[in-house]
Amino acid sequence: MGSARILAVLEPRSNTMKLGAMKDRLAASLEGAERSYCYAANLGWDAAGALAPLGPRASVHEDLDDLVAAVVREARPGDHVLVMSNGGFGGVHGKLLGALQAREGGQGRGGPTQVVGGLGRGWPRPTGRKASG
Repeated sequence: MGSARILAVLEPRSNTMKLGAMKDRLAASLEGAERSYCYAANLGWDAAGALAPLGPRASVHEDLDDLVAAVVREARPGDHVLVMSNGGFGGVHGKLLGALQAREGGQGRGGPTQVVGGLGRGWPRPTGRKASG
């Protein structure tokens, strides 16, 4: 990743995560991210408490649209947005891409970007191919 920032977006959706079996390891697993966003709707444990060791680098959201807005406010060209879930996550991928493109007036920033597991410079479409922004 070099000097690129990682913005981690997590939905603890698996049964193991929903039960909180891994909550004590969660903060350490996100330590390498510049910022972490956790979608905590319908969890049976305190996600904010589990992520407290990350301090202001982590935020917990009960509303998906609030989470998307927080990521969009923080994201800048060159960042990698890493979305982690084992489900559809409420369509968060499309919501993030749409909001980032809308923020840039539908034009994106910078030159063509290869989409490889995240959002790079230019806010490409999720095609896996180069986007002209």
